[in-house]
Amino acid sequence: MSIHITPQSAPCGALIRGIDLTRDLDPSAVAEIRAAWLAHQVIAFPDQPLEIADIERFALYLGPNGEDPYIAAIPGHPHVVQVKRDADEKTPLFAESWHSDWSFLPQPPAATVLYGNVIPPVGGDTLFSNQYAAWDALPASMKTLLQDRNGIHSARRGYSPQGAYGERDVGRSMAIRYGDSAMKTQLHPLGRRHTETGRTALFVSPSYTIGIEGMPEDEAQQVLLELYAHQSKSEFVYRHRWSAGMLVMWDNRCLIHAATGDYEGYPRLLHRVTVADRTLQ
Repeated sequence: MSIHITPQSAPCGALIRGIDLTRDLDPSAVAEIRAAWLAHQVIAFPDQPLEIADIERFALYLGPNGEDPYIAAIPGHPHVVQVKRDADEKTPLFAESWHSDWSFLPQPPAATVLYGNVIPPVGGDTLFSNQYAAWDALPASMKTLLQDRNGIHSARRGYSPQGAYGERDVGRSMAIRYGDSAMKTQLHPLGRRHTETGRTALFVSPSYTIGIEGMPEDEAQQVLLELYAHQSKSEFVYRHRWSAGMLVMWDNRCLIHAATGDYEGYPRLLHRVTVADRTLQ
């Protein structure tokens, strides 16, 4: 069996065919997949008829299981969560603001693995933005300003009782579990060195970055607004279109992503596993 990798005509992304993810993978195949992932940041495997156990097994090839602190796991599978939306659901779209998954944790995850079980015939694309490219394209003056500074990350905007998915979020089909722990903060470098490639990526997002350590709040917010506008420019963005039976994995250390809607009246169901950064274990 020969793995075939097709890069997308975009700043990141590749499709991989010629491999059956329902079967055990040998070390050489895993190494080739990992190399493609590190090179292209987000890779997709179309036409994979996977069961939950297949998704779990594939994720473990990449690294140890990570945590999903505010989404309840499905019964019998403590590391698998559903990204779900009912056909008639009226709640605000989940994860439509740019973010790197769980960047507010002391050790943010390396990868997210997401499998499309039920995919609407229209809409529901996922946007990915290459943050290596975003960092490289920053003006020298901005890089100097950010050098050796930490961003302040928190889950409060989404998962605190007052957050977007908190007490007022009624009628959502996803098993979100908000809590006061979302008010905690965590520091990470604004220019964060990737633990495997060694490259520097811009590591902020409007979902989870709430300030800059040691900088007055008004100044920090102005800098962050400039960074948010910069990091999501079209020249850094790949728009991924889903199909049923597609498995996608991406690198949270050098990408931000955002969900899109436009599939009102159709259900959508995906299963997700978070992969810890094994280089930090």
